[in-house]
Amino acid sequence: MFFAGRAFLALRSGQTKAALGLLAFAAIFLVAFAREPTKIMERLAEAKAGFRSLTEAIDTTTPAGRMMMQIIGAFAEFECAMLRERTKAGLEAARRDGRIGGRRPKLTPQQQAEILRMVSKGNKTAADAARLFAVHPATVSRLLSQARARATLRHAK
Repeated sequence: MFFAGRAFLALRSGQTKAALGLLAFAAIFLVAFAREPTKIMERLAEAKAGFRSLTEAIDTTTPAGRMMMQIIGAFAEFECAMLRERTKAGLEAARRDGRIGGRRPKLTPQQQAEILRMVSKGNKTAADAARLFAVHPATVSRLLSQARARATLRHAK
C-alpha cells in the first residue's frame, strides 16, 4: 500500500516531529488494503507510534484499540477471502456456460485469414493491412507471429 509505505518511511526517518502516529479516515481503509494489518501495528509500535481513526474510536496505543484493530483486520481478511471465492465460482460457472473472459477480438476469423493471405503473398505490408482493417499494427504483428508459431508446431510434429 503506497500510502502506508510512505508513512512508515516518515516514521523511520524521524520526519514526523510533533506527534508520532498514523492518522486515517477510517480503520477499515488501513486494514482492508494492507495484506497483514498486524505487521502494520507492529511496525508502528517499533517506531513508538500509534494509529488513530478519525471515524471510529480506535486508538492502538491502548490494549482495547489494538484488540479492535485485530478484529477489524480479521473481518477484512474474511471479506477478501469471500470475494475471492465468489469471483472464482463465478468464473467457473461462466466457463461451464461456454463464456470466456477478456475483450472480444477486433478481427473476425475471416478478416484474420485475409490479413495472413495478403501479408504472406506480399500484396500488403503488415502496416498497410493494419490501416486497411483499422487496427493497431501490433494487432497484425501478433496475428502474424501466432500464425508462424502454429506453422512451426505443425512442422515439428
